[in-house]
Amino acid sequence: MQADPTGFYQDIRCLPNPEIAPNAVMEVLFGAVHKALAQEAAPEVGLSFPEHNSVRATLGACLRVHGPRAALERLAASGWLTRVQDYVQCGPIGPVPQGCQHRVVKRVQAKSSPARLRRRAMRRHGLDTQAALATIPDTAAERLRLPFVIISSASTGQHRFPLFIRHEPVQPTPQPGPFSAYGLSLGGSVPWF
Repeated sequence: MQADPTGFYQDIRCLPNPEIAPNAVMEVLFGAVHKALAQEAAPEVGLSFPEHNSVRATLGACLRVHGPRAALERLAASGWLTRVQDYVQCGPIGPVPQGCQHRVVKRVQAKSSPARLRRRAMRRHGLDTQAALATIPDTAAERLRLPFVIISSASTGQHRFPLFIRHEPVQPTPQPGPFSAYGLSLGGSVPWF
């Protein structure tokens, strides 16, 4: 049996602060880890949010970083937590508990802009404005009810957009695959415990 490449983890917990909402701290924390992952090019490092709540659409106060011990140590040595060190508590890097479940944690993009979808249809399918409007009405906007962070992309330069995150159903075995510069699944699962 092949060893799980995400066999180690580190919990980073947002500390309670009466002046700053927990989701604001999580956004800064997520932005910092995204920047570090984009700079390090670490496709073996994945993230999860063990306290996420899909009903309330919140990520919770804990960010769990998964990966091989060497990758987590390199990430820690890069100093990526400096920006948020006063607002978080970092746990030690440790082995994943035996017998845990696994989960894919991935980015979900909504088809939320009918105007953008119409322009795309006009370009790709040669539709005129009226045909595109008839095909894609304003009511076609998709609204996601998922936890999200507002982030700027360190890898593409895109400014401030909502990045929606879905935790897929728990599965008994790991799913091998890489992770994006956001630490989200491009096929791989992370241990869930």
